[in-house]
Amino acid sequence: MEFRHLVAFITIAEELHFGRAASRLHLSQPSLSSQLQKLEKSLGVRLVARNSHEVRLTSAGREFVTQARLIVSHMERATRIAKATADGRSGTLDIGYNMPASRHVLPAALARMSAEHPDVVVSLWEKRTGPQLVDLAGGTLDIALVYGHPRTADFRYRLVLRKIPLVAVVGKGHRWAGRAAVPFAELATQGCVMFSRDQCPAMYDSIFGAASDSRISLDVAQTADDPGATAHMVSVKPLVGFASLPRANSGGLDAMGVNTVAVRLVDPIPTIDLYAVWRGGEVNPAVFSFLDCVDDSDELERGEGGPVTVPPHVPRPISVRIGRTR
Repeated sequence: MEFRHLVAFITIAEELHFGRAASRLHLSQPSLSSQLQKLEKSLGVRLVARNSHEVRLTSAGREFVTQARLIVSHMERATRIAKATADGRSGTLDIGYNMPASRHVLPAALARMSAEHPDVVVSLWEKRTGPQLVDLAGGTLDIALVYGHPRTADFRYRLVLRKIPLVAVVGKGHRWAGRAAVPFAELATQGCVMFSRDQCPAMYDSIFGAASDSRISLDVAQTADDPGATAHMVSVKPLVGFASLPRANSGGLDAMGVNTVAVRLVDPIPTIDLYAVWRGGEVNPAVFSFLDCVDDSDELERGEGGPVTVPPHVPRPISVRIGRTR
């Protein structure tokens, strides 16, 4: 059975006239009759009865035309989807992201994707930089929105946001809690809660780079790879943790119900950059469609690392699925 034979039969069923059906298909009548005969032979049933006066469907033909239309419809849809996927207008996309990306990149980018590529199914996964890059390399993510860019030829990257300030995180009973800003050098007298470097190399290096610029050593009293665990620790001990300003502004520090305060660090202000990262040799067109929807890089730092105000914006979803991994 060939697809063209189904199309020929459906046309005959609609016209009930071989001359008109052949004209619609730009075929000769003998060619159309031959295609019908081949279809009937492959099925082993007679679909069309005709004589010199009329053309009609047999009972088998009336049943089969309904199924034939479904087959042709599915094939046409599959063709449209394949072409749309090749053009980046359809398909699936798994995006990893962090808090600054959630606030400053995804709202506008997803709104544009919804408008320009409504058939792309996007899944979102909140993760730290290290886990995102592992999943990107393993193929479970298509795009990673991460701090810093990987130094390997396996990935390509693009700067999205510049100079995102980092802040100190302390409990409400800490002596820094009432201060608007603290010189970074004062961390020399504080115990710190740090994460392992492989969780977020760029943030780790920015903190220790600022310590080196301030000519101090950081006393890492405890380690915690989860932002919520860091917040818990500093809420009950006189320790200092670190977070990005967007996370602090979003209320993410006390999402676990702990009592914490974000304090600005100055002289110097440690900062990090946010990048979109994807695999070298990527063949999923939806990746590049999404990258086209991401605004050019902008600097989030304001004055002494002041708060960033983002107007509330909720994009229309693109069949978005959201997951979270700490």
